[in-house]
Amino acid sequence: MVSSPRGERLQLMLTEEEYEALDSWRFSRHMPSRAAAVRELLRRGLTAEGFAVCDSGTKSADFGVVSGGTKKR
Repeated sequence: MVSSPRGERLQLMLTEEEYEALDSWRFSRHMPSRAAAVRELLRRGLTAEGFAVCDSGTKSADFGVVSGGTKKR
């Protein structure tokens, strides 16, 4: 196994529906691991345009991956 310079760990809690959406996205793009898929999605999100600054009082629960749990932004 190749050692990685990544020294930080991020714990991410997902709903079952979000977990399934992540795995579906991962497998459809032949990503080597779930972690690689999350890193790719983060990279894409960080380079994307059009996200406004969050309103004061916005909670983590206001953000979701799939419909039903997302807040309109």
